[in-house]
Amino acid sequence: MRSVNNHFPQVSIGLPVYNGEKFLRQTLDSLIEQTFENFEIVISDNASTDATEQICREYAAKDVRIRYYRNPENIGAAPNYNRVFKLARGLYFKWAAHDDLCTPYYLERCVEILDRHPSVVLCYTGVMFIDEQEQSIRQSSHLLELNFPTANQRFKHYQELIFPRKHFRKKGKISTSRTQAISNTSTKSDHPGGDRWTPIFGLIRTDILKKTALIASYVNSDMILLGELALYGEFYEISEPLFLYRDHRQASGRNHQGYYDYNVWFDPQNKGKLMLCLWTWFFKYLAAIARVKMGAFDKLACYLQMGRWLGWMWKRLVKELAINLAYLLNIHSISLGGFKKTLPTQW
Repeated sequence: MRSVNNHFPQVSIGLPVYNGEKFLRQTLDSLIEQTFENFEIVISDNASTDATEQICREYAAKDVRIRYYRNPENIGAAPNYNRVFKLARGLYFKWAAHDDLCTPYYLERCVEILDRHPSVVLCYTGVMFIDEQEQSIRQSSHLLELNFPTANQRFKHYQELIFPRKHFRKKGKISTSRTQAISNTSTKSDHPGGDRWTPIFGLIRTDILKKTALIASYVNSDMILLGELALYGEFYEISEPLFLYRDHRQASGRNHQGYYDYNVWFDPQNKGKLMLCLWTWFFKYLAAIARVKMGAFDKLACYLQMGRWLGWMWKRLVKELAINLAYLLNIHSISLGGFKKTLPTQW
């Protein structure tokens, strides 16, 4: 346990929220009750229309470690996630969703690892998926244990975990959301990398996170951010499920039909724009590799890895180009003899 320092907290917790009244109190309670106490909670309210503002002001009045900000209008999920980071003052930073929970030892255990191991840029824990009533659904661990000494080794292993080649031999599309479908028996993620996006809610070195592109305004940009962080240093997993992810039908990122809808959720300014999401991933990965300072061999190896990525993804990349070109030319269906195909509006 550490003493509390309101001016220079060791940890900043960024909590972006929009209409989170249902679970917000439970989330704030789980953060306030951390055994490690030298932290601040930075809340950015994305112009909520429910009781979110009232709840946040109530908690801020009770605990000086909580700072509350309210956007005059909804600026989108990605800009709001970035806003809480830019307002943070801590040595280490953690994003927190308004409906998730952390067990009391979460910060203490993660801070201990980052303090002890300078080579680690991100420390996270195993995940327990829970429902609306906090009943356990399933547990997940061994997510992104990127403890390799070189940037190219970490980046190669990261991409092999997130984009396993066996997935691209199957028919069907890549999931555009964390858990695209939910049933009564399972909420296993349809993302090709499974649950491996969850470390984005781990504890990150603030000085490293400042060097990245943060959460950008396109679908799955959090995964691109994890890839960039892997170029800077090692990831450390604490296997115990100290992070409780609430998987439910009303989750803010769930109710979207495809890339287009999900991009608009990330940032309303994407409405009406063409969406070359997969191509965006490719060029953003290249930009991250160019941005990070590393040896010439490491950099070349990372670029070659992106060549392998093109080999995995080329069919989907061609399909995405074709769909966008067709809509640009106002073509909404294809007819060849007796065959007729209506082009998807979501993919």
